[in-house]
Amino acid sequence: MALPLHSPARSHENPAREALTPRSTSLAQLALLHDEARETALLSNLLGRTAYAAGGLAVAALATVLLARGAMPIAEPAIWLVLVLTGVGAMARSYARTIRQPFERGPLREFAYDLNAIAVYTGFAWGAGAFLALGPQTSPVTLTIFTAAAPAIMAATMRAREISLGFLAPVAALGAFAAVLRPLPEGPLAAAFVLIACACVGGAIFWMNRRENGFFAPAALSRIFAA
Repeated sequence: MALPLHSPARSHENPAREALTPRSTSLAQLALLHDEARETALLSNLLGRTAYAAGGLAVAALATVLLARGAMPIAEPAIWLVLVLTGVGAMARSYARTIRQPFERGPLREFAYDLNAIAVYTGFAWGAGAFLALGPQTSPVTLTIFTAAAPAIMAATMRAREISLGFLAPVAALGAFAAVLRPLPEGPLAAAFVLIACACVGGAIFWMNRRENGFFAPAALSRIFAA
């Protein structure tokens, strides 16, 4: 006698296949679309904030050169200003290229990769100012403000952990080295102030990241930079 089409022997043949119901497939697709939309929104917001970060760094660099006028030969601050503005220009160029397709994930991801590298270069350029832009009698307080203020501006405007830390790390290293190697007055103390201030900026970035549930370091950006 033939078995019924829906006999128990067949109903448990392949539980995994039965689990793939149209409803579960639709939910999986919906979750994927949600993740893609969230990533696109986060990267678009990052793109929009880049103009503010570039403008803030340019203004801070110009102010530093004007305030340091007379303390250093004009050639060295001018070289430093060119280095920093090169990084700012790279940010502006990447922004201008990507803003033409502000909601396309491919260009936005490429922009995030480029911006991460640009932030590291600009951090080295800014940190070089401890050698090129500040006078030989720079106080520990002035050096600390110089090395901590720009990373704080970058973190507040970009609101992306990897990019902010990529800028912060070379600034902190070069600022501390300059305090000891130039040497500046009270070099070891100045180096300690620089490292403490930059550590506070880094800690604030991580704290805000946890407090805002990934607002400073979106999971989408973390996956992109880890890829």
